[in-house]
Amino acid sequence: MKKLTLSALVVIVLSAEASTALAQDVAAGKTSFNKCMACHAIGEGAKNKVGPELNGLDGRKAGTAPDYTYSDANKNSGITWSETEFKEYIKDPKAKIPGTKMVFAGIKNEKEINDLWAFLAQHDKDGKTK
Repeated sequence: MKKLTLSALVVIVLSAEASTALAQDVAAGKTSFNKCMACHAIGEGAKNKVGPELNGLDGRKAGTAPDYTYSDANKNSGITWSETEFKEYIKDPKAKIPGTKMVFAGIKNEKEINDLWAFLAQHDKDGKTK
């Protein structure tokens, strides 16, 4: 019985730590998103700017945000945004999609990329937090 109780306690503590880590990642990602805000919006009421709004990015096909004029390179990239695709792209957008209109040098820091993805991925297609 003691082993079962101890095991349950360990699971609870680890779950709490994981939740805290996720919250910290999302908060850091929100801060990182400040680099993106000049061109992109996210959240309820987000509108396209110089770049498309990023609501519901996870699982969205590249080049399909409503009412945004994409480059042919982006529309024809065949990318469906996922964590893996985003992380490759954000390091060097022009290398991932040659001919993209996105003018951004990229983010090289892995932790910052992970944090930014955690922030972006939490928003559904309506900009609500999942």
